[in-house]
Order: sequence, then C-alpha cells, then structure tokens
Amino acid sequence: MKRLRAQPARRIGTARDRPAPDADALVARVGGAVAEVRAAGGTVGPVRVAFTEDDWAAVPATNRSFSAVAAAKMLHHEDTACRIDERLAPEDGDSVVRKVRYGSFSTTDLHGRLSDRGIDTLVLAGISTSGVVLSTLIDAADRDYRLYVLSDGVADPDPEIHRVLLDKVFPSRAHVIDTAGLRALLRSA
Repeated sequence: MKRLRAQPARRIGTARDRPAPDADALVARVGGAVAEVRAAGGTVGPVRVAFTEDDWAAVPATNRSFSAVAAAKMLHHEDTACRIDERLAPEDGDSVVRKVRYGSFSTTDLHGRLSDRGIDTLVLAGISTSGVVLSTLIDAADRDYRLYVLSDGVADPDPEIHRVLLDKVFPSRAHVIDTAGLRALLRSA
C-alpha cells in the first residue's frame, strides 16, 4: 500500500463556515486538527462566507442559491454570524479568506495565495459536506492539489448525502481520512 506523505511547508488546513449537527464535537475535532497542522509547520486557511454591499449587488437573479441571500441582505461581512468560530480563531500567519459562493476558489484569490506559498496539499474540513466542502474539493481537484478530506471534520444536514460523498464521490479525488489519520500523516512527514 502506498504510504501517504505531505510536506509540512506545503500544506494548508481549511476550516469552513457555519454551525453543524453536533457542532461542538466537530469544532473540537477540527480545532485539534488545526493545532496539529500548525505544530507541523503547515499553514491554516480559515474560510468564511460574507458579503459586502457590492457583493450583494453583483449576485444575478439567476443564481438560485445566493440571489435570495443578496435580496435579503443576509451574511453581511460585519455580522457576528459570519465570523470564524472563536474556537478556530485565526492566528498570525494564517491565510484568512472571505468568499461569496459555496467554493473557496471561485470568488477569492485563494489559488494565488496558495501558489505564492508553494502549497500543493489541502486538508478540507467544514460544513456542509454537500455544499462548501464538495464545491471546494471539485475546484481544488481540477487545480491539481493533493487533497485530504477529514471524515470526522465534515458534516451535513443530510446523513445519506454525507455518506455517499465520503464513501463514493470524494475518494476519486481526495484521500478521505479521519483526524487520527491526519495526525499520523503529519508525524510521518
């Protein structure tokens, strides 16, 4: 079996947007993974969805998901609900990203930031498995990143969709591991 390896200077852990089913346990697991990535010398890239007035104005009526957000002026970038959970608070050296769509790449400069730092490996965690994690994973795979999804660091309101993504869809594009597997991977690097 091929041993998975990641170079500490070239990996980033990402933590995503909003509360989850059993949010406290998920945040604790992701917080532990974030600490492990930092301790191994990796970069952490917290991502949040948040809109400015210009962002709302730029959302076309054809966008089924975000036109309602824009019309209702929801998810304002200064709202406390759009902040990164304080238990996963960014630290010096983290690359904090603000986005206005599901994925972490399409409306941000994340790819450029990662390229500038020579990062080629991403560890994905967050909510929801069928939204932000799926969208980010597909885009990152198309950009040729080495990908890991933390199976116990993602959640979705629909358990069946969550299971199908982790068991059937994600493995063709990413290594699906749990936080204990990440810990072992980081120690072997």
